[in-house]
Amino acid sequence: MTVYVNSEAPQEAAAPVEPSVPRPLRFAALGDSLTAGVGDRVDGGWRGWAVLLAEALTPAVGDGDPAGLRPPGPVAPAPAFRNFATSGALTRDVRAVQTPAALAFAPDIASVVVGVNDTLRRSFDIASIARALDEVCAALTARGTVLLTACLPDPGVMLGLPAPLARPLARRQRAVNTLVHTLSARYGAVHLHAADPAWVADRSLWSADRLHPGERGHRMIAAQFHAMLTARGLTLGPPPPREPERPPPSRTEALLWLATAGAGWMVRRSTDLLPELLWLAGAEVRHLVRGTAARLDLRAELALSRALTALPPAAPLARMGE
Repeated sequence: MTVYVNSEAPQEAAAPVEPSVPRPLRFAALGDSLTAGVGDRVDGGWRGWAVLLAEALTPAVGDGDPAGLRPPGPVAPAPAFRNFATSGALTRDVRAVQTPAALAFAPDIASVVVGVNDTLRRSFDIASIARALDEVCAALTARGTVLLTACLPDPGVMLGLPAPLARPLARRQRAVNTLVHTLSARYGAVHLHAADPAWVADRSLWSADRLHPGERGHRMIAAQFHAMLTARGLTLGPPPPREPERPPPSRTEALLWLATAGAGWMVRRSTDLLPELLWLAGAEVRHLVRGTAARLDLRAELALSRALTALPPAAPLARMGE
């Protein structure tokens, strides 16, 4: 056996190191019919803003790297996307069903957009909603997931309900939006203000049902989330196009929806929300007559304050990939 004791000993040639292919970005979408894509019909199914955003999270072939965001080495593969959102989902459904499935998927980015259905239920309770939504945000951010959140328009305004019916829904939606604002700040979320009056008033953004965005609205949501993610250095590809591929719904289509799907929706809500909403409207009218309507707002504000105060302390945020 020969033993080499100086620097002139022959060296074995090092094997070339193959650059590793980056792990694809994982994007999970959680929520209700808005995130499920209702209002943006494609080939007989729903597409929606989450799909449009997922398609724009990595660069198209041959588009280069104009922003200088791509690290040296192999180009990242297309993102992995899973949409866990379901039509009619409540906050408790997102916590109990969608969040465990999303955590098993191990997303780098997760959207959590929910709450309107809660305001349309007899069982509305801001404290329960706060606990459920906080648990969802905490579970996702604990593994380094970047959250996407949004505050949403008041359904009473969207449906054009008379004031005694609209005001209780508005009060509930304000509470949910304030909660979402608070949790978005708490967990460092990318937050979209989708309740701005200009957004609500632009009817070209909405579908025939007046509750869900149409194609143009879904495209706008996707483009705005894309811009905010790009500002954080989390996207590489060009933004999704804002111009729709199909014309907005006509008045005839809107009337057809009201006569078919809209009527069915009203029947379903009649056994749940309607009795409660009529009771709330009666209380609204009585307080207006007495000049004590401010008490209802104060009562809602106190309930929200108690709900926020009761939340457990937030754990330190993990960084994406930890």
